[in-house]
Amino acid sequence: MRSDIEIAESIEMKNILDIANKLGLSQDQIEQYGKYKAKISVEQNPKKDSKLVLVTAINPTPLGEGKTTTSIGLADGLSKLGKKVCLALREPSLGPVFGIKGGATGGGMAQVVPMEDINLHFTGDIHAITTANNLVSAILDNHLQQGNELNIDINNIVWKRCMDMNDRALRYISVGQGGPTNGVPRNDGFVISTASETMAILCLSQDMADLKRRLSNAIVAYNKDGGPVTIGDLGCVDACAIVLKDALKPNLVQTLEGTPAIIHGGPFANIAHGCNSIIATKTALTVADYVVTEAGFGADLGAEKFLDIKCRVAGLNPGAVVLVATVRAIKYNGGVAKEDVKQPNMDALRKGICNLEGHINNLKNNFNVNVVVAINKFITDTNEEIDFIRSFCEERGCEVALCECWEKGGNGSIELANAVLKALDKPCKLHFTYELEDTIENKIKAIATKIYGASDVVFEDKAKESIARITKIGKANLPICIAKTQYSFSDDAKKLGRPTGFTMTVKDVEIRGGAEFIVPICGSILLMPGLSKKPSALGMTIDDKTLKIRGLF
Repeated sequence: MRSDIEIAESIEMKNILDIANKLGLSQDQIEQYGKYKAKISVEQNPKKDSKLVLVTAINPTPLGEGKTTTSIGLADGLSKLGKKVCLALREPSLGPVFGIKGGATGGGMAQVVPMEDINLHFTGDIHAITTANNLVSAILDNHLQQGNELNIDINNIVWKRCMDMNDRALRYISVGQGGPTNGVPRNDGFVISTASETMAILCLSQDMADLKRRLSNAIVAYNKDGGPVTIGDLGCVDACAIVLKDALKPNLVQTLEGTPAIIHGGPFANIAHGCNSIIATKTALTVADYVVTEAGFGADLGAEKFLDIKCRVAGLNPGAVVLVATVRAIKYNGGVAKEDVKQPNMDALRKGICNLEGHINNLKNNFNVNVVVAINKFITDTNEEIDFIRSFCEERGCEVALCECWEKGGNGSIELANAVLKALDKPCKLHFTYELEDTIENKIKAIATKIYGASDVVFEDKAKESIARITKIGKANLPICIAKTQYSFSDDAKKLGRPTGFTMTVKDVEIRGGAEFIVPICGSILLMPGLSKKPSALGMTIDDKTLKIRGLF
């Protein structure tokens, strides 16, 4: 069986000018990064009749369930049906690529290319985010060294440095060591670039003016009187914006079948909102009739944040939501160990199908969106298992389609594409889970009870103190971005299936003044991943002469 990278290398890519031409883009609207990548600059003016489709999933296994692969396959399927379509996806982070998770360019016959470029440095966006973020840290520490006119409390600095690599040794560090000429000694730490507020700011900004406004409002520390200190107070907003000016422009690439794909931004979905940039999505809606986008992790995290945060900020209204389900994930939620999910097990399937049902009910009843279940087929799935899932969805009045895009590309997604088109014919108006004017506590409780199935929420003392401070500085009316495990509806990764009636615990609450959302911390959430005992990097090679890469996938 060929690897993903071998499949990608076997396809002759089209020149990026030809891909741009499919979207009606002129040569003046693109900046080429070689033959197969480009930045695009288009005045965002979404068509009134353009259709937005969100791809999300049930709670995943640790193996991943193929949201990106399904998104790519769906776009190729719509293209085969003669639709003017554009993908709008997130950029991969280098850390997971060299760790264990892998990249984010799909798989099999449903990939975006050039996959090795996209999974590695791409057009340098994440490097620019890293540089802008660390510029703030450098200015901040220099401010302390030069007299600390802002009266910053060095024990209450919340801005972290970042890098785009998994490195657990950098989670908690000390800086300013080595004497007075080397800075003010203090505790610090790194987060991975995709978990930084700088990444979230870029993805939620609608233009350069909005980017600068958000940067200016980002809180880096608190002064000794307890008041917030922002990037605007440090005076380096424009310097950061200069570093980010090209990163603000979306990137244009293509699928294996030549469908246009805009890939831009990639915030984590457990600590941030987990969606590509607003600029990318609105640009796609401007140049295409159908736009397929995705949100990270399961629908309880990614889709909720896409709908309650991104759609609210950007004024988006998805016409359909594709809910990716796999036989193995349903069996995993039915209690089967991840090592055994490939084995037929109808009892576990019947037990775990409640997870799929929970997500269907949330999307239809809470958000009022049209749902299409996509059964992402793996070669180990049996007809009996697939038929059971299909019947289960049909009995609940839900569109359902088998997706075989990994094996067959766009041809394996025609059934799904037709089901999505049918769903798009039905009217829908997005409902939000809470109102911004609600208290922080009530907004958190609304998500926990309506989406997760909790019966109550307990706020620990640290969380209560943080809520009081956020309210005091006038930021209580922001959206909520809950940080919790992706493996369960609840805040406990071991509670699989569709847990209900549990009590969710909020340990702390953080404010992202620039991204403009509030982050309740539930459970143990790491912003800097670590590497596994045998990271993927150890198995990668590059040929001395041809420069062909192996082991990337």
